[in-house]
Amino acid sequence: MWGRAMTDQSKTVTRVDLCEAVYQKVGLSRTESSAFVELVLKEITDCLEKGETVKLSSFGSFMVRKKGQRIGRNPKTGTEVPISPRRVMVFKPSAILKQRINTQHRGNGDASKAQPEA
Repeated sequence: MWGRAMTDQSKTVTRVDLCEAVYQKVGLSRTESSAFVELVLKEITDCLEKGETVKLSSFGSFMVRKKGQRIGRNPKTGTEVPISPRRVMVFKPSAILKQRINTQHRGNGDASKAQPEA
């Protein structure tokens, strides 16, 4: 699944795909693989609900930010509308992930051999 070369048409990876990858690469049963993936996703979700930052080394950080109330505009009518305060989830990719994505996108194949651009 993840070993394929990326094309312009990218595939959406689902929970089922993640479970299958764990099954294939780790050797757990399909049931155990599914439970493992669900447990990891639940732990990340629970941490974010509490407002904690989830930092995954070499991958990136998920964090919750508070946005205050502001005035928005209805695009059709131009009428000002108040937008209530809320919390939003933000993902900030690590420098390593950014480098791997950009190396793969250029078609260089092996991201481990990537050299930073000057």
